[in-house]
Amino acid sequence: MQETPKVVGIDLGTTYSLAAYVRDGRPVVVRDERGIALVPSVISFHEDGTVLVGSAAKARALADPEHTIFSVKRLMGRSLDELRREQELIPHQLVEREVEPGRKVLHVVIGGREHTPEELSAMILKEVRRRAGNPTKAVITVPAYFDDTQRQATRDAGRIAGLDVLRIVNEPTAAALAYGLDQRKQGTVAVYDLGGGTFDCSILSIQNGVFRVLSTHGDTHLGGDDFDRAIMTVVVREMGLDSTKRDPELLQHLRDAAEKTKIILSTLDSADFVLRVPSRGIDYRRTFRRAEFEELIRPWIDRSLDCCREALRDAECSPEQIDEVVLVGGSTRIPYVRQRVAEFFGKPPHTELNPDEVVALGAAIQADILAGGRRDMLLLDVVPLSLGIETFGGAVDKLIHRNSTVPAQATARYSTQFDGQTAIQINIYQGERELAKDCRKLGTFTLSGIPPMPAMMPQVDVTFLVDANGMLTVRAKEQRSGKEASVTVQPSHGLTQEEVERLVLESVEHAHEDFTARRWIELKNKAETDLRYTERALSQVGGELSREQREAVDAAIVAVQRAIQSGDVDTLHQAVAELGKATQPLAMINFNAVARAVLKDQTLEQIDAAKL
Repeated sequence: MQETPKVVGIDLGTTYSLAAYVRDGRPVVVRDERGIALVPSVISFHEDGTVLVGSAAKARALADPEHTIFSVKRLMGRSLDELRREQELIPHQLVEREVEPGRKVLHVVIGGREHTPEELSAMILKEVRRRAGNPTKAVITVPAYFDDTQRQATRDAGRIAGLDVLRIVNEPTAAALAYGLDQRKQGTVAVYDLGGGTFDCSILSIQNGVFRVLSTHGDTHLGGDDFDRAIMTVVVREMGLDSTKRDPELLQHLRDAAEKTKIILSTLDSADFVLRVPSRGIDYRRTFRRAEFEELIRPWIDRSLDCCREALRDAECSPEQIDEVVLVGGSTRIPYVRQRVAEFFGKPPHTELNPDEVVALGAAIQADILAGGRRDMLLLDVVPLSLGIETFGGAVDKLIHRNSTVPAQATARYSTQFDGQTAIQINIYQGERELAKDCRKLGTFTLSGIPPMPAMMPQVDVTFLVDANGMLTVRAKEQRSGKEASVTVQPSHGLTQEEVERLVLESVEHAHEDFTARRWIELKNKAETDLRYTERALSQVGGELSREQREAVDAAIVAVQRAIQSGDVDTLHQAVAELGKATQPLAMINFNAVARAVLKDQTLEQIDAAKL
């Protein structure tokens, strides 16, 4: 039986999520009873209010696309304007609600109900946490290029899921840990991380067990989803479909067929794209060849390598100076990706570990460090984008520059622009552009109570502090009067601390009914499976039962069917147990029939040898 870890590392992915922990000094991934580690990052809502997460939700995607959502990670910490180009391929309505002046919250409308991306991600994290035995502490990974808003959204999702998030760690850093590259005395490592929805390239320096991220560059809108969409676009064009018309069922069928085609093309030279939607009268098939697929995705691979060039430039390295190249993310299974990366860096990349699991394994190592395990290693991550404040005239004065090692702190002195000014509004921005209008606003606060003085006389020190998780706190203090104010940056379109607390409390308040709903779903699935197996066995060997045995089985079947209709968990649990007892003779007869069929053509010597 799998032990319950106290602290885990979680890879909250666009396509799949999973957890890992350290056991006997080695990281291992959490697997279910079938040995499966990956939890599809998919959520499906039923009309009765129950929610499915993971494989069960993914299985419902084609049957009920209007109530099933995927790729939530792409929505984390984003505004509606930032998602305009993706909306036509998202089979759900996205809306922004202004909860107070200047602060909006993104919602996804599913089945007439609205959910924030943080709430949806929390549902995925709860499922991952449940599989791991409900630990209370975790390290969660994010793409290195996630900005402050996206990191805060990820932390909020963890808290809503009931987790104490010890650290937000960059995915490339976690991958390097998983490969044990800390064992090198020194070296420079490039991590190429291409997942379902995001891409990062990070350059890491290793010196005697100390990991230092020299630079990172990436794109939060580049990944395997785009490869699926490239295939979908070809099909939509060839079929003459209206790409502007929102059709959730058709979109989900297109996406599913495209993903299957992409996966097959990673191992074969050609794959059939099959699209059957009886309700739309669609029965379409066409063959994609690997060369055609590679040409379709070439622009995205080129973009990823452009990011690699930027990361190398910022780290003041050349490809020849890179000692190791690590591939991360399921999309790196594509042969063309591996080929282009090897050509770019001039050396074959590491592919020994499962690219879907490597980030979670590294997160587990970091979690173990924070929990007091290994102490011979230090992670030094960096700020992915510059941080600063808006100055008079709309310019941005950068206090902490991109690729600064965290934790980081910087202070700059400012003053007033007008005589008698008693307050200063401080607008906080993140980005590399020089004007505020071209950067991303993270938040704002006001330093008031400044004594009226001539312009330029007050001395206001503004301090930016980025902690080890990449979270930002800004303080301002007027030196002459001692007046001060501070803010832990809350994005203008994110959740407030109170809203997060409310969602956390709601998750606790509804824990019992959530558990009951989940128990019902699992029990109903088991009941339906048992009924199918029983009907099959009856059709094959039911004639060998005695009349009493057959009557007992038939009665148990009816009881289970009625219990399913009743909707009562305890009634169904009892009915399933009774069906198990009633079908024991049937199971034995069926087992003996199978054994006879297997042994029919074997000699006595062969049977004796099998026993040995």
